[in-house]
Amino acid sequence: MFATRVLRQAAAHGAERTPMIRFIGKRSVPSQVDHSPQPHPASPTGSLPSGNGNSHTSFSSYRDAAQQHGPLRKSIGNTSAAKLGPVEPPRGMYWDRNELPERFRRSPLTLAEIEAIETGGAAMFG
Repeated sequence: MFATRVLRQAAAHGAERTPMIRFIGKRSVPSQVDHSPQPHPASPTGSLPSGNGNSHTSFSSYRDAAQQHGPLRKSIGNTSAAKLGPVEPPRGMYWDRNELPERFRRSPLTLAEIEAIETGGAAMFG
């Protein structure tokens, strides 16, 4: 309960503190570490994601093919927008919640809800 007090008293009396945890063996760094991309153990497919049918061998190759409101990592400079590539999301993906089917969109706020938000709820009791 008073672990800090006990430790301070032990330090004041010169008692050497022995840690409660003990490690077996010498510290070592593995000589071979596999840094290749692996699917997550809980992945439903058990495979790495693929971009447009191509599997990526590294994060940088994935990043080169990734899109977020248009292609990433491409210099715009003197290139026309038409040559940068498609700006449409892949099939089944959406960039905005308003592009989803109606049942997944946010429902609009009613005037009563707006009033409750603006007054901090005080209008509900008056």
